[in-house]
Amino acid sequence: MSQDLYELLGVSRDADAAAIKKAYRGLARQLHPDVNPDPATQEKFKEVSRAYEVLSDPQKRAAYDRGGDPFGGGQAGFGQGQGFSFTDIMDAFFGGGAPGGGGQGRGPRQRVRRGQDALIRLDVELAEAAFGTTTELKVDTAVVCTACHGDGAAPGSKPITCETCRGAGEVAQVQRSFLGEIRTLRACAACRGFGQIIPEPCRECSGDGRVRSRRTLNVKIPAGVDHGTRVQLTEQGEVGPGGGPPGDLYVEIHVEPHPTFTRHGNDLHSTVTLPMTAAALGTTLTLPLLEADLETGEDSEVRTDYDLEIAPGTQSGSQQVLRGFGVPGLRGGRGDLIVTVVVDTPTRLDERQEELLRELAALRGEESPTGQVQSSQRSVFGRLRDAFQQH
Repeated sequence: MSQDLYELLGVSRDADAAAIKKAYRGLARQLHPDVNPDPATQEKFKEVSRAYEVLSDPQKRAAYDRGGDPFGGGQAGFGQGQGFSFTDIMDAFFGGGAPGGGGQGRGPRQRVRRGQDALIRLDVELAEAAFGTTTELKVDTAVVCTACHGDGAAPGSKPITCETCRGAGEVAQVQRSFLGEIRTLRACAACRGFGQIIPEPCRECSGDGRVRSRRTLNVKIPAGVDHGTRVQLTEQGEVGPGGGPPGDLYVEIHVEPHPTFTRHGNDLHSTVTLPMTAAALGTTLTLPLLEADLETGEDSEVRTDYDLEIAPGTQSGSQQVLRGFGVPGLRGGRGDLIVTVVVDTPTRLDERQEELLRELAALRGEESPTGQVQSSQRSVFGRLRDAFQQH
């Protein structure tokens, strides 16, 4: 190979390993035979790969910079000498190691790993969601094995180094192809990639380092949570394999329906039904508040009801807004309580009641009402006429 290796990769002579690797990745994507089958391009790919093989190895690069033969003799053909790793080609295309290992190998798998996050549903009442509560929650999850303390070995024993991979967690397989020797790394089947074997697994956890157990947690539900809100409990999830750190536990709030109130955001909606006479004459109702569902002592100053004034002539469907009697917000403030009045028209009257109503209708001149039909849409000319009449 007479051409300068640095020039082949398009890097300067003082380029670091990262710059050399990046340059090779870009060229390999363009020149690989699977992408460009042209014979001249294939030859160029061999030269570029040869250059990367030398410059990515500190010892070969130092020998090349001194003017010597980095392969230890002659112009050896591509793929000769120590061989070219297939993982370097995979690294160029995928930005990491080849399946089963990187260019330098991934090393043994970590036996100790973080546990998974867990999700559990919690049913709460509307008042508990609105004003917050603390409740006990029983969870069935993985905890550290108390017999082996997480290392997976039976008491008195310990893991040993795998003889197959000698602790590397990987074994190499070498095949020959037109590119030369292709070396691939695979997880060691004997130790499953851990690099160690447990000759005497713990009987309690079967070598996993954790066991299933039920425990009780005190969960604090903040005031103002709504249906579907998730409360995160840090490091209260499952313990990881090998006694690794636990994941997080997420508690999803499910608010049960309330017989009186319906929640919309931070506002509460309630409906009261009045007799026709009470709506016409006016009255005062005692309306229970959401606080009435709280367990408070006799000396508590929490207000549990509200005196709702119904004005004479209140129409069915009218609403009253009670400011600040809704649900507290997670970030402060409080919503409103919106009360809708429904007038109950009697469906069954005895003779005396019917007689009195007819007398009332006669007094009000409503014996033969015609009704009024109101249109929700007005014509353009009608709106113009009204506008001119106002001026």
